[in-house]
Amino acid sequence: METTLLFFSQINMCESKEKTFFKLIHGSGKEETSKEAKIRAKEKRNRLSLLVQKPEFHEDTCSSRSGHLAKETRVSPEEAVKWGESFDKLLSHRDGLEAFTRFLKTEFSEENIEFWIACEDFKKSKGPQQIHLKAKAIYEKFIKTDAPKEVNLDFHTKEVITKSITQPTLHSFDAAQSRVYQLMEQDSYTRFLKSDIYLDLIEGRPQRPTNLRRRSRSFTCNEFQDVQSDVAIWL
Repeated sequence: METTLLFFSQINMCESKEKTFFKLIHGSGKEETSKEAKIRAKEKRNRLSLLVQKPEFHEDTCSSRSGHLAKETRVSPEEAVKWGESFDKLLSHRDGLEAFTRFLKTEFSEENIEFWIACEDFKKSKGPQQIHLKAKAIYEKFIKTDAPKEVNLDFHTKEVITKSITQPTLHSFDAAQSRVYQLMEQDSYTRFLKSDIYLDLIEGRPQRPTNLRRRSRSFTCNEFQDVQSDVAIWL
């Protein structure tokens, strides 16, 4: 009997030691995990602190902000007010042209101003080769049916351009340009003068971000292969 009691007592002692051992093992693991997490968090904070302290970090941030502000404030309210006097005054001013283009992008009709700009540049073409190359580029992009930036023209105007595109002149797009100009002046320009883009400018408020749901591919002289172009009025 005494031997039996001694045997069970030894078993209980072994179980107790095992439980203590496992508690120590698991407790140590948790403590180690906690320490490692704290060390990693501290390292991340140190790296972030070093990044913020770098001079180039502040310089890039400041230059980016100053550049953005410069773009917002470069047009005086007095200058912007003049754009409301006539459509010609708006288009003749570089910043006015840029503001109007931003507005047209919000209405998904920027192809009109891009076509008008392309026609203005086309009129400055020199020599038959340059005239031919530019005329073809304008026709392919803005005039032909299903063109990537097809403008809204009546059938007769498009037909005349299509027939003359093989032997274009500096006046090949005059009728089309005049039609698009009238459309913008009578329709888009009126809405532009009531838009937030214009009202913010004449009241000296910071420009608001323009939310665009699609990207517009701007018309540039790069589309004319090896053609010299006067881009002074281009955006």
